[in-house]
Formats: sequence, C-alpha cells, structure tokens
Amino acid sequence: MKNILITGGAGFIGSRLCEKLFNNGYNITVLDNLSPQIHGNGDSFLFKRIKDKCTFINGDVRIKDDWKKAIAGQEVIVHLAAETGTGQSMYESEKYNDVNVKGTTYMLDILENSRHNIKKIVVASSRAIYGEGKYLCPVHATTYPSKRNKLDIRRGEFNPKCDICNSDLQLIATDEDSRINPLSIYGETKKQQEQMVMLKGKLLKIPAVAFRYQNVYGPGQSLSNPYTGIMSIFSTRILNGNDLDIYEDGEESRDFVYIDDVVDATILGIEKEEGNGQIFNVGSGFATSVKDVAEYLKNYFNSDVNILISGKYRLGDIRHNYADLTKINDILGFTPKYNFQEGISRFARWVKRQEINEDQYESSIVELKEKGLIK
Repeated sequence: MKNILITGGAGFIGSRLCEKLFNNGYNITVLDNLSPQIHGNGDSFLFKRIKDKCTFINGDVRIKDDWKKAIAGQEVIVHLAAETGTGQSMYESEKYNDVNVKGTTYMLDILENSRHNIKKIVVASSRAIYGEGKYLCPVHATTYPSKRNKLDIRRGEFNPKCDICNSDLQLIATDEDSRINPLSIYGETKKQQEQMVMLKGKLLKIPAVAFRYQNVYGPGQSLSNPYTGIMSIFSTRILNGNDLDIYEDGEESRDFVYIDDVVDATILGIEKEEGNGQIFNVGSGFATSVKDVAEYLKNYFNSDVNILISGKYRLGDIRHNYADLTKINDILGFTPKYNFQEGISRFARWVKRQEINEDQYESSIVELKEKGLIK
C-alpha cells in the first residue's frame, strides 16, 4: 500500500507524519483547510515543510466533495483532521461536532456507497475519551472516578475520590479496557469518531486502527494557538515576559509524548497487519505534573517570570491520566524513544530558534471566563 491520504496533514502531527512517510517512499496526499487558528493567515511553517512532499488539497472534511476528491486513488486513510481543545469545545460544540463527527460520517458514507481502493483506515482518537484516569481504591480496588466534586475543588481538594466510599485514590496507568467517560465536548466527539470508524471498518471489511494519543508535543507545535498545548502556551508566555498562571495546585499531571514517537507508532499501525481492528494508547507511559513543565521551561529560557499557583480550575479538565502501553508494545512492538527530559529539551531548543509569537493567552482566558468555564 503506497498511496496514503492524511487528513489534517498540514497540522502538527500530520506534517511530521507526511515527512516521514515521504522519506519512506510513500505517495502522500494531504487534505487540510489550513485553519487560521493553527496556521495563521499565511503559509505556516508546517505547511511549508510538506508542500513539496505531497499532493495538497486545500479542502475541508465538512465538505463531501472534498472527501471524494481526496479519497480517489488512495489505499490508506490516516484521519487526523479534527478540532482540538477541551475548553473551547464547551462553547463551540456545533463546530466540534461538525468537524469531528459529521466530517467522519462523510468519509464513511463515501466508503460505503462509492467505488474506492481503501484497504485501511487509521484514526486519531484521544486520551480525552477516558475522562479521569484509572485508580486504585483501598476498599473497592480498581475504580474510575466520575468528574470531580466542585465543592472539593473549591476547598482545594483537587484529587478525585472514590465514587462509592469517598476514599483517597492511588493513580495507576490507564489501559485500553478502561472505562470511557469523556468530560468535555471534545472528548465526546473523539469517542464518537473512534467508535464510528471501528464499527464501520468491521462492517465494510476495511481494517481500522485507532490511536488514543496522549498529550503530544515537540518541534512544529503551534506557538500561536492559545487553546491547546501547555508547553507552547508556557513557552510563548515566558518569551513575552509574562508570568505563568498554574491552575489548581500545579500537581495535576499528563502523559506528554514526543511527536516522533507518535509518528513512529502511527506508521506501525499503517504497516503492521497485527494492529488491524485494534485500539491502542500512544504515550510515554509516565505522568508529569504541570508545575514541573513550567519550572523546566522557565529554567531553560533563563527567565525571571513568576510561576503563580492560582487554585483556579477549568470545567472539563481532568486531574490525572497516563497511558498503559502494554498492548501497543505487545502487538505493534512500540516503545517510546524519548523520555520527558530529552523531549522537552528538543522542544525548547526548537522554540528558541523561532520568532517570538504574540501572546494571545489572556484573550483566550477572557473568552473562557465569559463562558463560565474558569472558576
């Protein structure tokens, strides 16, 4: 299978995947609408690095004719195009549904009702579909807490508690059989997208693979989009001399996975038949606190900005989640090459070489406050 369509292929993950697949001898077609929130108003760095490595279609997954044009002659679809960002999704629900859910149904309808050569679909899912991660309760063993109690959060008790006995919980790695419980519109749309592709792939006898990406970071990440990616947000604020406002107590954690590891995992899903019909976590397998990210970047950039632990919180945010990588290691042979220290060092070195972007974080926060999402 040599002809590959990447939707969202001019984005952060898609552009790096396009480069690597091109270097491996594949014929790449990219369908992307070059969203200004990601690419700005001109030719973005991301677009420039792929435009000579693919057939580029400036189109939108919300337009069925664009899908038809893009699918013609392809053998594999890697469906990355999506609206991302938990906070923004809570007040732009229609757009998130149109792009992530409706756009995906257009692809599936074409595969159902038109002649094509598609032999595999790879879809980007998200750790957001889990909601809170997996925990151990001293009384009830494995548990998946629901969204956190607002009264607890207001008292500064940020960690989730057992839904049954209210005991403190011990965080453990989240595996693919864990409970699905999205806490944002974004998470809900990614759940639907994943489930539709896996179901329809089975019915159409087109092998499908879903990757639940954790928090992806690295060179090429948008430094101008204030709605996603705390590493980019923190870096832009630091380089503009602005203090960092850390929510909750700073101990909330995520699984930060380096871009090249994500691309390598995705290529394994494309090439290995063992992954057909399977859903995989893609992460580093480790939890890193938001405060640790802030302190590393402040030190790396030799900055004197303040790191302020505000105690504020945002509706739709989870406390902790990190990936169990047992399944993807066993079936696809995937092991991350980059630990957090090496990955963030590479990211920060890249940021230093970029023009300093205008810090749009404050305007995004005003918008979230007006919508009642920040408390």
